[in-house]
Amino acid sequence: MVLAMALASAVSATAQTASAIGNGPSATPTVQPPSAGHAQLSLEDIIQIILAHNPQLRATEMGKSAAQAGVTAAKAWPNPRLETVQGRNVAQMPGLATGPVRGWGVSQLLENPVARQARADVARAKEKESGYEILQTRNALIAQVRSIYYQGLQHQAHTQAAADAVQLLEQVRERVRLRVSTGEAPRYEIIKADAEIISARERLQTASLMVQQSQLELNRLAAGQLPPGWKLTGELDQTPEMQAVSHLMELVLKNNPDLLVLQAEQDRALARLSEARAERLPGVELRLSQVRDAEWRQNQLSVGVQLPLLDTRQGPIAQASAELQRAQIRLEGHQAQLRQQVMLAWKSMEMARLRIEALSQGALREAEAALRVAQAAYRFGERGILDVLDAQRVLRSVRTDLIDARFQLQAARIALEELTGQHSLSNSL
Repeated sequence: MVLAMALASAVSATAQTASAIGNGPSATPTVQPPSAGHAQLSLEDIIQIILAHNPQLRATEMGKSAAQAGVTAAKAWPNPRLETVQGRNVAQMPGLATGPVRGWGVSQLLENPVARQARADVARAKEKESGYEILQTRNALIAQVRSIYYQGLQHQAHTQAAADAVQLLEQVRERVRLRVSTGEAPRYEIIKADAEIISARERLQTASLMVQQSQLELNRLAAGQLPPGWKLTGELDQTPEMQAVSHLMELVLKNNPDLLVLQAEQDRALARLSEARAERLPGVELRLSQVRDAEWRQNQLSVGVQLPLLDTRQGPIAQASAELQRAQIRLEGHQAQLRQQVMLAWKSMEMARLRIEALSQGALREAEAALRVAQAAYRFGERGILDVLDAQRVLRSVRTDLIDARFQLQAARIALEELTGQHSLSNSL
C-alpha cells in the first residue's frame, strides 16, 4: 500500500521534473547569483576582452606589419654609387705637363625587371600569409575560449548538483538521526549517512575549485584584464543545429584558416621558384665618370653586365622547387585530415545529442521516481537507509552523465565551428 502511494506521487511529479531538467532553460542547474560587487560576464564579453589583450594574437598581428615592411623593402631600388678620384701626374719626359688629377664617377644598377617583380611577389605572398595567420590564431583562440567557458559552465552545473545532493543528504541524515534516537534504526545508518555527506561535500568543493580554475585560465588568455571577482553567466543546455556533412565539408575547404595558411605558403613557394629562375638573368650596371688633369678632361659612359657562367643558380632553383613540392604535399595531407576531423566531430555531436535525449527523457525521470519511492518507503519503515542512498547515487550519476553529455555536445559544436573557420571572421563570436 505504501509503495503504491509512493509510486502515484512519483508519477504525478515526473512531468514537472522533466520539464524543469530536460527541456526548459532551467535544465542546467545554476549557481547562486554573486554579490552586487561581482561582474557577470557572458561569453561575448569574455571573447571581446581576450581579443583585445591576448599577447599571442597581438604578436601575430605585429607579424603582418613586419610583412608589409618586407613588401616595401622588396620594391626598393638599389642606391646609386658615387666615386671620387684624387691624384697627381708626374712627368716621365721633359716637356710633359705635371699637376693634379681629379675625377668622379656615378654608377647605378638596373635590376632585371623579371627578377624584381618576382621578389616583390614573394614579399606580397608573405604578407598574404601573415594575414591568414592572424585569422588562424584568432580562430583557434576563440575556440579555446569557448571550450574553457563551457567547461566552466559544466563545473558550475556539477557544483549546483553537488550542493543539491548535500542538501538532500542532510535532510535524510536528520530523518535517520530521529529514527536512531528513538531506537527505530540501528546506529550504523547514521554513520553511513555521515559518510555520504562527507563525500558529497568533497565533490562540491572539487567542483567549485574546477570553476575557479576555468576562470583563471580565461583570465590568463586575457592577460589578466578580466575584472576582479567576475562570474560566468550562461546556459549549458543549448541545442545547436545539426548541419549536413557535405555542407560542412564545403565550408572547411573554403574557410578553414589552416588551409588558407598552407595555400598561402604554396603561393609563396611558387613565387620563390619564379624568383630563383629569374635571378639567372643579370642586371645592367650603368656608369658615368669624368677624369681631369692639367691638359685633358676625359668623359666615360660604360655598361657592365655580370655573366652567369659559373653560377647558374641551379642550387636555389632546386631548393625552391623542393619547397614548392613540400608545400603542396602538406596542403593535400591537411585537406584529408580535415575531412576526417569533420566526420569525427559530426559523429560526436550526433552521439551527444542522442545521449542527452536518452538521459533527459528516460533515465533521469526513472531515477527521480525511484528516489521518491525509496524515500517514501523509508519514512514508513519498509526500506532501509542503504536503499535511499543507493537511489541518490543513481540519480546523482544520471545527472552527472547528463551534464557531461551537454558539455560534449557543446565541445563537438565548437570543434566544427573551428574547423569551418567560423571564428576567423571579424564579426564572429
